[in-house]
Amino acid sequence: MLSLTPEPDDWQEGGFALYLHWPFCKAKCPYCDFNSHVRPRIDQAEWRDAYLAELDRAATETGGRILRSVFFGGGTPSLMAPETVAAILDRVSRHWRLANDLEVTLEANPTSVEASRFAAYRAGGVNRVSLGLQALNDADLRRLGRQHSAAEGLAALDLAQSIFERTSCDLIYARQDQSLDAWAGELRDLLARRPDHISLYQLTIEEGTAFARLHDAGKLRGLPDEDLAADMYDLTRDLCAEAGLFDYEVSNYAVEGAESRHNLVYWRMGDYLGIGPGAHGRLTLDNTRYATNTHRNPEMWLKSQRERGHGEVSRETIDRPSQALEYLMMCLRLTEGLSLSRYAALNRKPPASDKLKELEAAGLILQEGDRLRATQAGRLLLNRLVLDISEA
Repeated sequence: MLSLTPEPDDWQEGGFALYLHWPFCKAKCPYCDFNSHVRPRIDQAEWRDAYLAELDRAATETGGRILRSVFFGGGTPSLMAPETVAAILDRVSRHWRLANDLEVTLEANPTSVEASRFAAYRAGGVNRVSLGLQALNDADLRRLGRQHSAAEGLAALDLAQSIFERTSCDLIYARQDQSLDAWAGELRDLLARRPDHISLYQLTIEEGTAFARLHDAGKLRGLPDEDLAADMYDLTRDLCAEAGLFDYEVSNYAVEGAESRHNLVYWRMGDYLGIGPGAHGRLTLDNTRYATNTHRNPEMWLKSQRERGHGEVSRETIDRPSQALEYLMMCLRLTEGLSLSRYAALNRKPPASDKLKELEAAGLILQEGDRLRATQAGRLLLNRLVLDISEA
């Protein structure tokens, strides 16, 4: 019988992580809706001191927890001075107990200037780098507003693999005028370098971006139709599997053991601190789970941190039904699926068995003991699955 009593420390099922957002970029990519800003000058010392102060504050609430991962995201964290990264990681080691396999990831753009800092980041404590390759042909890189060439991207990957224990890289597919054969060629070129983790995203038009404005004006031509995009997704999965990388999440592929530990904390609904402009967090204190939000504007965040002692703008309670829905949405993206007993405890009731049987008969889900997971067909209909199960 499923337990309907949530564990007081339910977040420990997913673990505890730290996300630190560096909000600055050299240029704003036209497809990007992340919180990124272009500034002519950045005072590294001022920002270092602000991040250290935020870590000190956060530790008063969470000190003593075991930290599984640290992730420097952005923006473009490879614009951070290596000394800033090292100082942050040193402070982290003072405040929290570190997992024996602590993962420390830094997102990087593969320009030659930024790649030259890799050794210094490694010396400072980074053990995993995530490269924003995005495309492997120069024409599409220009369309995407990237500052590097395809040759620079591959050279940066080779360098990263020689320095870091683990590497990851991003590519975007279903781009303008991209054929299935062209995508296969790019992906094979990347897989030939034997990365242990790849994030492969279909190009989406996000509201508020330059691409969205072009699209709304009918000027973003050549985007693939749904059938071609689906074929690209299927091809991606097949080619990665042939190379020994499996889709442990809808858009993420890894060799066994190289899954992103940081992202798994998110997807398994653990706790994570969100520090920096625009960073979100999830924090459980006294058996109450909160969503934390920070100022998006860098100058506002810095001013708030200096004057009020923190950069948060809100801390909202997440009730149990909302936690259940979040858990369902996150874990159905994972190949491992979700725990029915954990979902039932959060939701205060299990999903209706007849609805689960209906979805299983349709080939959209599989039940194996306490585990429920989406099939390959179900992954293509995740929104429907979430709605059907949550309302059952």
